[in-house]
Amino acid sequence: MDDEALERLVGAARRGDPEAFGALFDRYHAPVYRYVVARVGRPSDAEDLAQLVFVKALEALPRYEARGVPFGGWLFKLARNVVIDHIRTRREHAPLDLIVERSTDAEGPDELAVLRQEMDSVAAALRRLTPEQREAIELRFFAGLSAREAAEAMGRQEGTVRGLQFRAIAALRRELGIEASPDELARVSGTTR
Repeated sequence: MDDEALERLVGAARRGDPEAFGALFDRYHAPVYRYVVARVGRPSDAEDLAQLVFVKALEALPRYEARGVPFGGWLFKLARNVVIDHIRTRREHAPLDLIVERSTDAEGPDELAVLRQEMDSVAAALRRLTPEQREAIELRFFAGLSAREAAEAMGRQEGTVRGLQFRAIAALRRELGIEASPDELARVSGTTR
């Protein structure tokens, strides 16, 4: 969906069109859920919190004004605030764990053990990032936001988010012992060779 079509959909939802809001829900539910589950770690909590994000969005939508801010960024700012409130009320830190869907029928115990070990290594490396780097990675890759949308959600400049992402990926590569080619580094940083 292009930006213009998204703006029309948001406008219709602001005017109370339930089908338009349903289409926004369909477009953003999976990325919001992935972001929330990466922050809270429990799928059941994440589902409840993702639903809460959309309830809050529905309540706040009549007051939403684009003003150059992408709708996705605004929505993920709501998601971020819902997660922060949840963590504060639980008085615990959200564990960062990767959720991977897999079929135990498709793989044997050896492959599952290797996969689990790799997931644990990645989760440990993610925990070693700064909180801002981790959030940039979660918004960009778990939630699938653009740098602009992630910047809005984090209350940062787009260039700052790109820098956080670049440093986080470099730190993850070092931590996991992954070598990057110059072409890969240029692609990740957003520059061309």
